[in-house]
Amino acid sequence: MLHLKSLCAAAGLFVSFVAATQAADISTLAKLSGPDRERILIEGARKEGKVVLYSAMIENQALRPLKAAFAAKYPFIEAEFWRADTRDLINKTLAEVRSRSVVVDVVEGGGVSQTLLRAGVLQEFTLPGAVNLPKDFVNPYWIATRVSYFGPAINTRLVSASEAPKTYEDLLDPKWKGKIAWAANTETGGAMMFISFIRSWMGEKKGEEYLTQLARQDIANLSGSPREVVNKLIAGEYPLALNIFLHHPVISAQKGAPVAPLMLDPVLGNASVMVLLKSAPNPHAALLLMDFLVSEEGQKVIRDADYFPATPSVEVEASVAGIIPAKNNKQLQFISEEDLFADRSKAIALQKKLFQRR
Repeated sequence: MLHLKSLCAAAGLFVSFVAATQAADISTLAKLSGPDRERILIEGARKEGKVVLYSAMIENQALRPLKAAFAAKYPFIEAEFWRADTRDLINKTLAEVRSRSVVVDVVEGGGVSQTLLRAGVLQEFTLPGAVNLPKDFVNPYWIATRVSYFGPAINTRLVSASEAPKTYEDLLDPKWKGKIAWAANTETGGAMMFISFIRSWMGEKKGEEYLTQLARQDIANLSGSPREVVNKLIAGEYPLALNIFLHHPVISAQKGAPVAPLMLDPVLGNASVMVLLKSAPNPHAALLLMDFLVSEEGQKVIRDADYFPATPSVEVEASVAGIIPAKNNKQLQFISEEDLFADRSKAIALQKKLFQRR
């Protein structure tokens, strides 16, 4: 697999194939406002008849319910989706651009925006529903669809509540040496994001000092997703997992698994976002879909699929309210798409230097 920056450069060479008239049309369309906006989008979407979404949301859990709800509102649009992790979403999108056979209209997921933006394949856009979102969740090239919170988790059979870490400093206690695991190769959650978070929160010097001490704990570098790390935690392979999605242990615990999240202060937060392709084949339908995803109706579907809606007015289920910083007197340390991308090379270098020495 090519490095993401190489993919950016390669894809950029092919962006010129988008016809000037098409670019102008979608540029105008993407910034429509006023009372005629919805009518114009609906008329165009009737002619297009479909929209294609590539997303990191789980298929049966979220994408199928979203498709059904969208179809109920716009029965004349056939919504198609393809689910994959961040790197595959990016690779497939750029491959379509390079081959001049773009299928996708909208891409959604954590960490998708910056590589695609630097490849020159994204269209600026505005959505009326963006006024309901926090300012950190809105950008000319992306808008947040859902939020994730990250932190440690424990196996409750192996670690009691009194023994569990209460602060990030507690993670340095020698008793945890060889007993911590994290996802080593993911873009969202796991090692790389944790390294960026610590340096963002503590500052460059103190952050690197802390990470150097943490590296002495011989953290297990596991392949797979943060969800798979939680599964190994539940199986008793490790007593403590670091930087997993905090809602995963909540959901598993509801089903009887011996696992619990730990909310250390501050709590790391990050948003999954959606972007619009410059060469989107179905731009009218794409904008209607994007409107729907940030609407109260769409955000409720996302909430009911066990994700955290980006719109604050959509209340989450009581079962997961315990991991939302604002509801639990915890500070939120939000890291944006831009921040993560800008820090990516440094974080990878520190990960290799400190945590992958063997």
